[in-house]
Amino acid sequence: MTYKILITDNLSPQSLVILEEADDAIFDVVTGLTPETLAERIPEYDALIVRSSVTVTEEVFAAASKLKAVGRAGVGVDNIDIDAASKRGVIVMNTPGANSIATAEHTLALMLALCRHLPQAYTTLQAGKWDRKVYVGRQLYRKTLGLIGMGRIGSQVASRCQAFEMDVLVYDPYLSDEIAQKLNVKLVDLDELLGQADFISLHAAYTEETAKIINHETIAKMKDGVRIVNAARGALIDEAALVNEVKSGKIAGVALDVFVDEPLPKDSPLLGVDNIILTPHLAASTLEAQEFVGIQVIEQVLDGLRGQGFRNALNMPA
Repeated sequence: MTYKILITDNLSPQSLVILEEADDAIFDVVTGLTPETLAERIPEYDALIVRSSVTVTEEVFAAASKLKAVGRAGVGVDNIDIDAASKRGVIVMNTPGANSIATAEHTLALMLALCRHLPQAYTTLQAGKWDRKVYVGRQLYRKTLGLIGMGRIGSQVASRCQAFEMDVLVYDPYLSDEIAQKLNVKLVDLDELLGQADFISLHAAYTEETAKIINHETIAKMKDGVRIVNAARGALIDEAALVNEVKSGKIAGVALDVFVDEPLPKDSPLLGVDNIILTPHLAASTLEAQEFVGIQVIEQVLDGLRGQGFRNALNMPA
């Protein structure tokens, strides 16, 4: 049997070699699809591989008469209707861990840029100004980091921040005391984290419980001069509240790689605000991570189609 696979985003050339060499699979790479055009194409395919640019809706699954598996090259599956997939017997898989190191390193880059005003200093120097006194920074050394979410990426961030001798507090309802002790972090409730952290970094999945977990009420509980980093999901933050509290001085600085609306609208209130650093969802964008995530998602999809098991399936028991 020959399986037909549709890929809706560019994957690394190294990962596509696996499909090119497979005797039982053929594939098409078609980018720029809308849910409507994807629904038109999907009936002929056995598997679908996506990243974040395409939304796989209930209508897509309704049209997918042959579809057996959807592979997400990445972690977040906000763009896939998992309930609709489950009703039609389609297995949805993601690739946790494939880009953890890249995302953790980008988080540290944002944190350091925030402390040392790197984008602002670069811009003024390019404009011919030498403003050393304006950009006096802060050190990470012996500061308190609060991590909201302690999965693969949060754990990587914690270990790197401990190298700066930071104290690490963690709010994660699913983390056990035993694991927290092994990771040398202190497990606390959300209010304690908010009240003690000099830096807060978000690494939680987007759920009903975590939606806008950073809002007017939670910001009011934070230390004055707190700095916030988000390389997880934009919807974890109430962006309007964030902007207001940066302008008020309650929050000393913010660094964001993810946003409620992507691409970021040109009229976003986040733009043009002093002490808000923005990057266009770059956390997983390293050559190494792109190669790894592509290879992993293709291997998982092929294994599933071949009856060799579904790894990292989100809607079936392991």
